[in-house]
Parts: sequence; structure tokens; C-alpha cells
Amino acid sequence: MKQAAGAAANDHKDGKEHVAPRAAGRRKAATVVRVDSELQVNPLARVIGYRLRRAQLVTFQEFIEHFGRMKLRPAEYALLTVAKHQPGLSQNKAASMLGIKRANFVSLLDALERRGLAERRSVQGDRRSRAIHLTAKGLQVAEKADAIAKSYDMMLVERLGGCEQRDVFLSMLDRLVAKD
Repeated sequence: MKQAAGAAANDHKDGKEHVAPRAAGRRKAATVVRVDSELQVNPLARVIGYRLRRAQLVTFQEFIEHFGRMKLRPAEYALLTVAKHQPGLSQNKAASMLGIKRANFVSLLDALERRGLAERRSVQGDRRSRAIHLTAKGLQVAEKADAIAKSYDMMLVERLGGCEQRDVFLSMLDRLVAKD
């Protein structure tokens, strides 16, 4: 349940709703949580990292619901998408692009290979490097997954308030990831 910010904070023993005081010039709602028939303010409601994690958990759960029939996890979808758009990409570059540690990436690619969706191929002139390619089955699965992802993404865009708000949100996320 959400309550407008700026409402007076009440002593939690009085059985009334409790809302964090509004920060100067802010009009955002504070998150109010019911605990043992009392309402309490979530002390993490304005902590960016906490809210990002909560949003990630919600969107991953929704992703799993949307992609359930395909039995694709978010990381598997991401790798299929990258491999589809950049056939022959090296394992190291793909892992770096997706922000996945090498050890975790190897098991991710192994899982796609076991399902017959991807394969590693030797890179001519580099005996140590392996390139990632989707199989015909992998390309079909990637196409189906793209259609589901597009539909899900449009649902998220609508929730954010449209394409312009999506672009602002993505720009803000880029600033957090850049660390500069």
C-alpha cells in the first residue's frame, strides 16, 4: 500500500498509518508496509540499491512467467540474443558484454549446448579461442523468445509511462552502470 509523502509521521503504537516525512520539494509516495495490523514505513523505500534490487526481482519473476513454456532463464535469453545478432562472437567477448564471470558463462553456454541451441566453434588462426554460434534450433528458439520479449518489454514501457519515460529510465540506469 502506498500513502502520499508529506503526511505527518505518527507514533507506531497508536494504530495509525505511518508515512515518512516528505523531503523538501519531493512529491513521491513513501512505501508503507502493514506489520501485525500496524502500518510502518519501509526504511529502505528511498534507498536506490534496494529499490533496484526489488525491481530486478519483480521483473525477473515476470520474465520467468512469460518465458516459462520455453524454459529459458534471463541469462540464457541474453546469450541467445547476443549470439543471434553477433554470430561467431568469442566466449570472452560475450561474457564481458553480458557482465557474466567466465566460470558462470561456461556453464551457461554448456546448458545451451546440451539443449542443442548453441555450439562452440574453433576460430581460425586462434587455437585457444572459441566462437559461439546458434544452431538451427537455437535460431528458432531465439526468434520465438524475441517475440515474447518484445511483448513483455512493451508491457514494461507502458508501466513506465511510455517510450519517453523508458528512455529517461534507461539513461539513468546507464549513468549508474558507467561508474564515472
